[in-house]
Amino acid sequence: MAETVLEIENLVKNFGALRATDGVSLDLRQGEIHALIGPNGAGKSTLIHQICGTLKPDQGNIRFSGQDITALGVAERARLGLGRTFQVSSIAPEFSALRNVMLAVQAKQGTSFRFFTPVMRDRSLTEPAMAMLERVGLAARADIPAAELSHGERRQLEIAIALALESRAFLLDEPMAGMGPEGSKALTGFLDGLRHEAPILLVEHDMDAVFALADRISVLVYGKIITTGTVDEIRRDPAVRSAYLGDHA
Repeated sequence: MAETVLEIENLVKNFGALRATDGVSLDLRQGEIHALIGPNGAGKSTLIHQICGTLKPDQGNIRFSGQDITALGVAERARLGLGRTFQVSSIAPEFSALRNVMLAVQAKQGTSFRFFTPVMRDRSLTEPAMAMLERVGLAARADIPAAELSHGERRQLEIAIALALESRAFLLDEPMAGMGPEGSKALTGFLDGLRHEAPILLVEHDMDAVFALADRISVLVYGKIITTGTVDEIRRDPAVRSAYLGDHA
């Protein structure tokens, strides 16, 4: 069995009387894409925010590369190599696509200032940043302010930033959102190869993409994982068909 990179055990999160995460346990293994699906309001984004550190769970543990990270903050988890993108982009809109990725390269290098070299001419920053933009198909948009990128392009930019941080696992929350068929097809192909660099926990409503990419799928309903299995197992599961898939099965 492949090495477990990320392990979530019995995670609970309450918002007043609402239990948004109800004893969730799942893992992410080296080289795989593990998809998390479920209806709107199932608690998928709440779970992702607990994994990346923006929400603190009320109960349970999160381990990453063998280390308990439950009490660590977002920046500490990112430094350990936990990369993430969100449904709402978290990029600097006033900076160009290139400058956004350069900031990630600079953070990875552990440097904050360039006293003697104008930052946009610093090849130690620009070259790796351009390489990441090329990987996600945004090289031609490098000089465009992030605010002027399409929604789909901003998702690609977030992935480029995570790549620049040399993430050891990716948490991708609705990466296909806002993309047309061609964009979704291109991103699906990219993610299919990315799994071999770092495993991916994928939250996605595009079931064509999920079925094309996932090695395993976990189904979240009302804050609980009702089943985990392969694509074929999930397609055949009557409880999943009833709760979520319907005609997608």
